Amino acid sequence: MVELSHDTRPIIGRGPPLVATFVTLAAASIALMVADDRYAHLDRVRHWLSAGAYPVQVAVDTPFRAWNWLTDSFADRSRLRQENLELTARLRLANLQLQRFAALEDENRRLRDMRENSAGIAERVLVSSILNVDLDPFRHRIVVDKGSEDGVFKGQAVLDGEGIFGQVTRVHSHSAEVILISDAEHAIPVQSNRSGVRTIAVGTGDSSKLSLPFVTVESDIQPGDLLISTGIGGVFPRGYPVAEVTRVERTPAATFALVDARPTANLDREREVLLVWFDPADPEVEESATTAAEPTAADGQAEAASGTPPVAAPAAAPPESGAGE
Repeated sequence: MVELSHDTRPIIGRGPPLVATFVTLAAASIALMVADDRYAHLDRVRHWLSAGAYPVQVAVDTPFRAWNWLTDSFADRSRLRQENLELTARLRLANLQLQRFAALEDENRRLRDMRENSAGIAERVLVSSILNVDLDPFRHRIVVDKGSEDGVFKGQAVLDGEGIFGQVTRVHSHSAEVILISDAEHAIPVQSNRSGVRTIAVGTGDSSKLSLPFVTVESDIQPGDLLISTGIGGVFPRGYPVAEVTRVERTPAATFALVDARPTANLDREREVLLVWFDPADPEVEESATTAAEPTAADGQAEAASGTPPVAAPAAAPPESGAGE
């Protein structure tokens, strides 16, 4: 049986002394630092070590970079989606504001046109908004937001930026009812701006058409003629556009021609109208009314001969039978 020898000498005591080793390593380190600082001999070694360590650094950093890229990618998509929603909402709001600005611009243009067209004709004008429209297809009536408190009176002329719109039939404290010139119960004296022929335009119940039932076949009326108000009766101002002739049919055997006209006013599209005060005691209006007496009588005789029921020439307001009270 072999016995193992036990060496009881301390391990530290074996080999070179620790102090000598420390001094040697310290001297070598100092020498290397001095050589590196003064002569830069270790730059090449440092470069080789850095080149060798770079793949290790890349391998260690790759998982972290991949994770950051994934998180940033999802964060960017979420942020872009949120920004897209915000921009879409802003675009819709901007479109709504743009539409409102366009509506305000159109409204401003209409009001400016109405005031410019009424200049020199009316002593006073008042812009009024339409509150209600009669839904009865046979009654062309509207309700405006001005009444007796604003000086509105029964029979007052109502205009828009393009022509005569109608006249007031009923007046309340803060509202008024207006009959349109296209109402079947309304009639207005008109005159051809080209030939000077006077007649009466009667509503047909169609907002795009007026009828001129008392034009004889010999009268000088042609399609395209502009019909203006005569001022006879003192209801409407003189010389304001009423309609444009669209059809003239003459039959030799008939006494009267079939004449239709299209109103110049936007009867079915306006949102604001113009209430007008003017001086009916205009000498030219009185002269027109005096010279119109004989043609009116002649027309009455022609109507009686043809059996056609007469229509009041002064465009008087219809009886108070409309809705709105």
